[in-house]
Amino acid sequence: MFVNQMPYYEILSEEAMQTLDRGWKRIVSEIGIEFDHPEALELFRKAGQQVEDSVVKLDPEFILAQAALAPREFDLRARSAARDLHIGGRHMAFLPVYGCPFAREGGSRREATMHDYERLVKLSQVFPQIDMAGGTVVEPNDRPLDSRHLEMVFALMTLSDKPFMGSVTSGPNARDTLAMADILFGGRAQIEERPVVLSIINVNSPLRFDERMLAAMLEYSRANQPVIVTPFLLMGAMSPVSSPAALVQQTAEALAGVALIELVRPGCPVVLGSFLSNIDMQSGSPMFGTPESAFGLLAGGQIARRLGLPWRSGGGGLTASQTVDAQAAYESLMTMMPAFLSGANVVMHAAGWLESGLVSCFEKYVVDIEILRMLLEAFKPVQIDEESLAFSAHEEVGHGGHFLGAAHTLERFRECFYRPLLTSSENFERWKRKGALDATARAATIWQESWTATKRPRWTGRYARNWPTDRKSTRLNSSHITI
Repeated sequence: MFVNQMPYYEILSEEAMQTLDRGWKRIVSEIGIEFDHPEALELFRKAGQQVEDSVVKLDPEFILAQAALAPREFDLRARSAARDLHIGGRHMAFLPVYGCPFAREGGSRREATMHDYERLVKLSQVFPQIDMAGGTVVEPNDRPLDSRHLEMVFALMTLSDKPFMGSVTSGPNARDTLAMADILFGGRAQIEERPVVLSIINVNSPLRFDERMLAAMLEYSRANQPVIVTPFLLMGAMSPVSSPAALVQQTAEALAGVALIELVRPGCPVVLGSFLSNIDMQSGSPMFGTPESAFGLLAGGQIARRLGLPWRSGGGGLTASQTVDAQAAYESLMTMMPAFLSGANVVMHAAGWLESGLVSCFEKYVVDIEILRMLLEAFKPVQIDEESLAFSAHEEVGHGGHFLGAAHTLERFRECFYRPLLTSSENFERWKRKGALDATARAATIWQESWTATKRPRWTGRYARNWPTDRKSTRLNSSHITI
């Protein structure tokens, strides 16, 4: 797991931070947040907050006191102890694409299937830069809606030994996820003591939590499982067009969710979420990798540090491009690099996102892995000492020579520079003889070779007998799950 030791960007002055503080406090206290769930409303009412129908007007000091109950850092347990994650501080966790209804493989764009889902989970397992198996890495539309969440969670548990995300589309789906986690990790007491499921709850922006998201949030919070509370803001649609206004709204919505989680179970781990970009004011289409989204990331990280909470950036490999092209690459870099600079703890969509989140793409997955590998290398502190100055190499080579055969080079040439996964540096003639493959074509070869080489992780331990051994013939349904 990567620990980001570089200095973070602080782009907002203290005066600007105080202005933003006043802004979110006015929203929660004067306009309020809508919570479409009776249990949530009752919890706020008992806590002395002003409830009018389904709108809660919140005391800002109450919100800050609730946020202070959440741990500043926490651990997330994996099936393999070597894969456990630490969330918070300077640690960064990278997660794959999430929530796309379509898959793209080469020139084929289609409704996603369970086969696509399983292959993407395998990619998450095989690439060490990805820290979690994911959640809804793609929506398997060939499975029944009432049971597909069970098959997805089952795949996450059996095709990977990394931590995973739970289903959040309803309260019952969240309960099913928790019941499966109980089986895998030894019971409810075990997972409450050491959390195992990370989930994401999106605000139905502006200023509204809907019933389905709240029902799932309540289930996970009661079980002490960490939740990422994420406003989904596209400026000009779900928030005002002003970047400061969007930051204020984002903070208000996320903190309101955090306050509710800490009412349900004080001390429950939580991640402050963000997802801020803008729309094209000519077409209304969402845009990603824009200067506005980069600013939102840099400012959002500074706000999260001020609040003292782990932070999920809205950065990752985000792009509005329809295919794996130069636009997909430069937009993805424009949202991935600010995640590093702003001190993100959780980075979703780090690999595979295409077409404004409509498509999970296999080739884009590899392109994003290359971007991520390069940034991980670039953000490693460089050791500067007498040995690294290589004075002996100058003594050996002298004036006008070259360093290819120098002892210093020969001792270090295997590991002295970053070795790319995808990039080609061949001369034109050699590149042409080998098929003149562009980066997208090379990425296709890499992912196909990667996932076919993976094997299902071996099941061991006390609870291994609870799982079916024949992966192909078993169809998981609700009758397999008991609490």
